[in-house]
Amino acid sequence: MDAYREYIEAQAKIFKALGHPTRLLMVDALRTGEKCVCELQTIAGADMSTVSKHLSILREAGVVSSEKRGTNIYYSISLCCLDSFLACSSAMLQSRILQQYSMIQSNQKD
Repeated sequence: MDAYREYIEAQAKIFKALGHPTRLLMVDALRTGEKCVCELQTIAGADMSTVSKHLSILREAGVVSSEKRGTNIYYSISLCCLDSFLACSSAMLQSRILQQYSMIQSNQKD
């Protein structure tokens, strides 16, 4: 049972890593391809130390990988199913928003 618990805890670590808006923003940006840490800093709108900490958490969870080239570090998604998961969750959120909008429109007509 201990091995299974460790397995579940490792999965939870992935979800925890994705659970911060800044980290999710950076991961979403990586869906289009690898990015330099400087690009991710601009996208996140945070200082370099904050971005580095977020990327470290994502890397430790196995969500992203990094490669140093010269003086730059490039990040890419290493969790192969992440793109489809984010697309799925996005579709669900859009559907929920449309349902709420429809309910508001319906209530305004009454």
